[in-house]
Order: sequence, then C-alpha cells, then structure tokens
Amino acid sequence: MWWNSPAYEASRERNKAKVRDKTSALRIEISNYLNSISLSDLMASEYRKEIELLSKLNVDGIITTNWDLLLEKLFPDYKVYIGQSELLFSNPQSIAEIYKIHGSSTRAASLILTREDYEDFESKNPYLAAKLITLFVEHPIVFIGYSLTDRNIAALLKSIVAVLGPENIKKLQNNLVFLQRSDKEDGEYSETYLTIDGGQIPITIVKSKSFVPMYEALDQVKRRIPARVLRLCKEQLYELVKSGTPEAKLCVVDIDKIEKKEDVQFVVGVGVASERTNEIGYQAISMVDLFKDVLSAEGKFDAQKILMNTVPSLGKGATYVPVFRYLKGCGISSAEEYAASQFKVEKHILPTLASYASSGYAKAFLRSEKHKDAAQIISTNPPEKAAIFLAFLPKERFDAELVRQFLLDNIDRFDSASYSTFFRKLACLLDRISFGWDSDDAHAKSRKP
Repeated sequence: MWWNSPAYEASRERNKAKVRDKTSALRIEISNYLNSISLSDLMASEYRKEIELLSKLNVDGIITTNWDLLLEKLFPDYKVYIGQSELLFSNPQSIAEIYKIHGSSTRAASLILTREDYEDFESKNPYLAAKLITLFVEHPIVFIGYSLTDRNIAALLKSIVAVLGPENIKKLQNNLVFLQRSDKEDGEYSETYLTIDGGQIPITIVKSKSFVPMYEALDQVKRRIPARVLRLCKEQLYELVKSGTPEAKLCVVDIDKIEKKEDVQFVVGVGVASERTNEIGYQAISMVDLFKDVLSAEGKFDAQKILMNTVPSLGKGATYVPVFRYLKGCGISSAEEYAASQFKVEKHILPTLASYASSGYAKAFLRSEKHKDAAQIISTNPPEKAAIFLAFLPKERFDAELVRQFLLDNIDRFDSASYSTFFRKLACLLDRISFGWDSDDAHAKSRKP
C-alpha cells in the first residue's frame, strides 16, 4: 500500500533511501506521525499542569521506551542516546541524559517494533543492559506508567536480582518507585515486594488519578548547579584525566554562560571551606532576593547600596544581574550619565537587547514561535521553554507587564531549577526594557575609561 497509494507519494519520495526491508514503511509512517505532534497540542490537553511540573524536575537522567519527542522538548539541554550503539561509542556521564532504549522517531530504523526487534534487543544489548543495571543500583528510579507485569521491566529487575544476590537486595529499599494511574480521587501508597526468580525486590507503589502531587514532591529535590552544567563538568574532567595533558588555560567562567563542554575550564581541589561570614547587609542579599525586588511593583532596597555592594558581590560569577532599575533609582537614565557616575557595573550592561536571548534556540523560535505574541508563547509552552522564547520577541511585541507576572509566578525557578539562566536572562531583559535607556549600543557608550 505504501509503495502504491497516492496518499504516501510525498513520503515515498522523501524517505525511499531509508527503506531496508518490508517493515520500513510502517516504521517511517509511525515516525512521521509522532514527529507531527507538537508540544502546543500536548499543552492544550488536560495534562498541562503535569507536563509543566515534569519539565522542571531536577533529575539526573531519563530512561524511556517511548519513541516520541516529548522528553527532548521538555528537557532540551539533555543529551539523547538512541539504542546501544550510541552508548558504545560515546562518553555517557549519567547526568542530564536521556536514554531512548527502544529507539526514536528521529531515526525510523531504530524503532524496536517487531517480534524480531524485541528478540534482538534482548540478546544483543549486553552493554545497554549493564548500563541500566548500574543506573538502577546507584540511583532512585521512578517508573512512570509502567505495569509491574511489563516484560521489559521484569527482565531488568531479573538482571538486578542476579547481579546483587539475595543478600544485597535490601539495599534497593526505597530505590524503586512505581507511579500508576488510578480512577480514585484519593491517592494510594504502599510498600511491598516483587518476587522474581526466588528473590524479593522491595518496591514502592503510588497510585493517583493525577501525577501532580507526585511531581510536586519530586520537585522538592533541588540542586544548586543545573544538571546540564554538572554533565559538562564531568565530561571535561574525563577528558583531562584521559589525556593527561592540561591543554586548556585556567580562567573563571560565568556559570550562566556555559552552553557546551568546551566552555568549562576548571580545577578540582580538596580542602576545607571557610565559615560563612556573620556580617549581614547588602552583600548578603541573594540573587533570588534581588530578582524579587526588581520584579516587584515597588522595590524595597536602597539603589545605591545595591549597585555599590550587592551587584559586585553577586556579579563575580554571573553576567545576568539586573542593574537598570537601580541605576534609574540613582537618577541615571542614559549611557552618558552612567559613564559619568561612580558605579562600575558595565559587565551587566549587555551590547544589545538580542544579547539576552539564548542563540542556541533561535532556530526553534523561528520554526514555531515567531508569529506568536507573549501571551501565546506563555500559554502554549512549559515555563522553561516560554522563558527561552520570550527573550526573542521584538520590543513592540514584548508585553512587559505580562512577562513580569510570568516571572513572578515562576520565581522559584530562578535559583535551583535546571533552566534558571533562561529566567534570569529574561528578567534582565525586562529590567532593561522597563528601566534602561533605549540605545542598543548602550554598552559601547557606557565603558569606563
């Protein structure tokens, strides 16, 4: 049918080079269908709240048997591995990674689809099986939507029993949690044992009509450094140990400017951290406190003290620190007035408004968001993606009040969320549009002699 029907003529022409056997047509059309589903469609469903919460979870990694692209869209900074072959010839770090063990719709031939595919998967993936067992043993694992009778899950747990032995099975206590749908409004929680090959594995089962309460509980696990940055640091550390040669120079890099592993240059050391100072004042104001003040209707901080004490302290390791509201509070409304002032915060006055957008997402913005206004971007994307895309809006479509409320609603993501940099960038852009001077070459004019 696929080779003869006019309905598939365009698909045939586009994909004929990918045909390998009699199952290829089905794989290609499954992939086409899954790739056609947009995140906007999913965000319009009854699961919008669940999707938003899932996207902000600070998890080390994701293992999925799904073929679709939802997880890549919710965790755009995570590295994706498809099947065993990509793991074999890569350097996985077990942080900020997605393992698509049954293939992906981005590569039709990779789908584990037929009986033969499943047989090959079970017999020819020893490295992948070993990798998954390691992850299961070393990390708490949350199974979302899997049945306890699922053949693939049973096979993995059977391998774990064989590796650990009966005497070590108890070490998995509280490590395996199954989230399952229930028709009941009230959630159910139970701790039980799963018997496999004579061994009993301790598991926790949570049933609920909505996964929102579980995702909110998982969101309580915070990390000061985003998972993507930790992964890049691990990659660089591995490269340093592997090569044995310190090729890179030593420098200080803003953590919110790290986008690829080549940006990471660091020294690993062991020592005793000094006690935090007991001095309380404007140097003790946190980054989140500063953003809350900038986004509030009326700031409560002294503008001059913020610029003299707080910003220099917070800005040592960060570029995206809001300064324009406080400059205006000190009577500075132009590049010339700033140049004549006593303040030295030019590091945080970026060259152009476009400097606040994350360039790596420009194509994604042009592909799906360029015709939307601020309200549409917020309503059709998870908060993390909305924060990324709002920064690309031209000034005339940048609804400052709507963006300010959006940022206040997501203020908890400024500190420890995986994508905190995107929210800080957007807040700094809002600060500049609301309180800064208009000239896009403000940075050049504001450089100190």
